[in-house]
Amino acid sequence: MKKLALILTLLASCSTWAQGDIEAGKQKSVTCTACHGQDGNSALTQYPNLAGQHAGYLEKQLHDLKLGMETQGKQGRMDPVMSAMAMPLSEQDIKDISAYYASLPMADNTTPENVIPEGKALYLAGDMERGITACIACHGPRGNGTSLSGFPKISGQHADYVKAQLEKFRSSDRNNDMNGMMRDIAKKLTDEDIATLSQYVGGLH
Repeated sequence: MKKLALILTLLASCSTWAQGDIEAGKQKSVTCTACHGQDGNSALTQYPNLAGQHAGYLEKQLHDLKLGMETQGKQGRMDPVMSAMAMPLSEQDIKDISAYYASLPMADNTTPENVIPEGKALYLAGDMERGITACIACHGPRGNGTSLSGFPKISGQHADYVKAQLEKFRSSDRNNDMNGMMRDIAKKLTDEDIATLSQYVGGLH
């Protein structure tokens, strides 16, 4: 019984240690504000909103971006700006920054009326004839994803950023998706599909 209590105590300690420090993350994120905004909601639509994103997903992206620079793009995720920014970050820095942004509320966004019919159909049902899996399967009915599975929150995100990422997945310029799932789907999407979906997910939340 004493051994079990000791194991549970150690596990609890490890869990606490593994979590990021939100206040420390706020201090460490100062250099991020130029692109991602003071509150994690970027005013520049080519950069993603980080506020409200799952901490685990943010951690993975920072690790992948760092790996991309370390391997000169052979592994991970390579981005000229973000990979360079991720390089000096320690493991604890990554956890702290991710915890901080995950704690912030994402700003409201909307879906243009004209893309709702096509966007809703593709998001909810996919396209079986073209082998396109429905987005809802991984990202959920409100586009919130799930922290445990590693699927990101896409609701409220900037259309320009979502469009750019879908195009990168389609061309395999971005290849750090789990089991190549996003690449498999994106390569079947037309330019029109991508434009519609990238605008549709903005107002899902």
